[in-house]
Amino acid sequence: MLPNGRRVLPDAEEYFMEKAMKDEKLEISERIEDGICRFIAKGRIDANSSELLEFKLDNALKEEQKIIILNMALVEYLSSIGIRIILKIYKQAVSMNYSFKIESPSEIVKNVLGMVALKELLVSY
Repeated sequence: MLPNGRRVLPDAEEYFMEKAMKDEKLEISERIEDGICRFIAKGRIDANSSELLEFKLDNALKEEQKIIILNMALVEYLSSIGIRIILKIYKQAVSMNYSFKIESPSEIVKNVLGMVALKELLVSY
């Protein structure tokens, strides 16, 4: 971990970040502060970019981050695979007595999560 709270990127994460940058569809930044691991997603979460999201959230659970927040204010599109990943991470977090919530969802994300009846379960900030 670096002094600013960011982690050193493992090779796999560098691969996913390079892939996402080439697609220019999804950017995910991460900050750990006061025991809260906050991710900020910007762009589209679809079949091409979802691997990066899954890798970062899985990694946070493996590093025993007990409170994980995914800010989705800048997400323009959320596909079914993105919903699957979010639900998978939520279930894993709950099974470990951790917390995973979505913060500031964009209108598109609110609508999509509302259609699949997950908005009340996942959105809290």
